[in-house]
Amino acid sequence: MSAAAETILVVDDAAETLEILNRNLSAEGYVVRTARGVGEAVAALEAAPADLVITDLRMPAVGGLDLVRHVRENLPDTEVMMITGYATVEGAVEAVKCGAEEYLAKPFTDEELSAAVRRALAKLRLRRAARGASPPLPGARHGLVGESESLRAVLAAAAKAATTPATVLLTGESGTGKELVARAIHYGGTRAAAPFVPVNCGGIPEGLLESELFGHVKGAFTGATESRAGFFQTAEGGTLFLDEIGETSVAMQVKLLRVLQDHEVCMVGLNRGRPVNVRVIAATNKDLPGLVRKGKFREDLFYRLNVISIRIPPLRERREDVAPLVRAFAEKFARELGRPAPVISERALRSLVDYDWPGNVREVENLVQRLMVMTEGGTVDVADLPAPMRFSAPRETAAANRTLADVEAEHIAAVLASVEGNKTRAAEILGIDRKTLRERLRVVAPPEAGAGT
Repeated sequence: MSAAAETILVVDDAAETLEILNRNLSAEGYVVRTARGVGEAVAALEAAPADLVITDLRMPAVGGLDLVRHVRENLPDTEVMMITGYATVEGAVEAVKCGAEEYLAKPFTDEELSAAVRRALAKLRLRRAARGASPPLPGARHGLVGESESLRAVLAAAAKAATTPATVLLTGESGTGKELVARAIHYGGTRAAAPFVPVNCGGIPEGLLESELFGHVKGAFTGATESRAGFFQTAEGGTLFLDEIGETSVAMQVKLLRVLQDHEVCMVGLNRGRPVNVRVIAATNKDLPGLVRKGKFREDLFYRLNVISIRIPPLRERREDVAPLVRAFAEKFARELGRPAPVISERALRSLVDYDWPGNVREVENLVQRLMVMTEGGTVDVADLPAPMRFSAPRETAAANRTLADVEAEHIAAVLASVEGNKTRAAEILGIDRKTLRERLRVVAPPEAGAGT
């Protein structure tokens, strides 16, 4: 019997084969996901890497050998196993050369499949042990890296939420990883083989949001030259992730409430609804109860969304996760750039841990990417870090005699310095839009004549 944490992705263009392998492997305790082709498999692996990929050799458009090569070049912590109904010695040799650990010819018995899977996963566990890698956290495969108790509590709550179809509300500051938690819930549940569709409600103009979510029919409005399904229909059978739900208007909130109540969507231009089977996960960095009290968010929708609530803590509340995150991002960008990951000096790492990270995990990723590109040599030291991270002298006494505007201006300047003046990234870190950032900058430092924006 396998450990339940071991995940297998089965790739085959034959629905019958997928069903049989899914049933047999699930009965042995593995977490099984399926894909009907290489393109679908690559997307699934980007969303959530697997411990083992079992792929057919011959499939339409792109074959299994290309998937084996992709896994070997991009996912060093994943094993690959090839199955085929066209078994030849040459095929087996080619599969092994590409990196497949096992090669199984169809038809095979349940015992042969089970034995091959056990051998492949045993090699994976041995390789992990040889390099001293500890077993990953339950959410590590979804990009949720860390060792803190608060992160473990988030992952435990996500695991429980994955076992139910209830709506989930994720709260936390910008950049804390709310979408990653949503993906962990989706791929940890029974809907893992169905689509996960993320929607940034704050990034879609209000006039287009209804059409984007619910779809429209031809002629419903000017420019609607053809009928088009919305995000709810696209996510059929799976999960719709509504990020920045607090940015929606009260009118849109009424329509979302009706969908959650009736499990039907009404396309723009139609008077009747269509049933949908979609699990909704919403996220916000705003104080929704406060918006409810102000009349800016419907109380009934809030309670519909808040069936299960998970708060993702900011990075300053889980500083022990900073070092693992820095190392993980360094390894990621090293693979992308085709160079060894740099060594982070102990002094630099201490400075990074002491920093408050107003942009949370997103800011860590931006910083590490910059260091990988700009730092010469194989070591990152304190001198290579942005100025706000190099100095940490106490400021409590001085701050007590300063105005709020002065403190805000200094913080904005520090964030801008950390991203080399990139206003878009700075706005993301500060949790405001770019227009608001420009207004704040105009107040604290009025532009000189002829200066750019």
